[in-house]
Amino acid sequence: MKIVPITLKTANEFVKEHHRHHKPVVGHKFSIGLSDCEQLIGVAICGRPVARGADTGLNLEVTRLVTIGTPNACSKLYGACARIAKEMGYSRIQTYILSSEIGTSLKASGWTMETITKGGQWLYKGGKLRRIDQPTEPKQRWAKYL
Repeated sequence: MKIVPITLKTANEFVKEHHRHHKPVVGHKFSIGLSDCEQLIGVAICGRPVARGADTGLNLEVTRLVTIGTPNACSKLYGACARIAKEMGYSRIQTYILSSEIGTSLKASGWTMETITKGGQWLYKGGKLRRIDQPTEPKQRWAKYL
């Protein structure tokens, strides 16, 4: 397996085809792919933290990560994201997973589970409801200090 650079368009196409509960993203800082030398078998998209309070300028978030199920592919992508973020000058990288997921790939990559969010539904300023086309269950926040 080999880490390869990819465009956001390519990453989003892979997310659209393979991610089980999230849609493509609007922007990113960088995207990477994982190839088995014949085809793309996974992608990771990294960008600004979605939670505005976490966006210090030195935090980065893995906003999407998806594979076709190849063993160790997720761990390889999480590890590569952290190494690239460190080289870019970030001091911390984070991601969220569903509370129903166990985080084996994150543990294997040296990340630490920090907290569990409340989840649920809420209103944005102006009375607009949070999107409900994605899971609203509590999520685990995992991070790695670089």
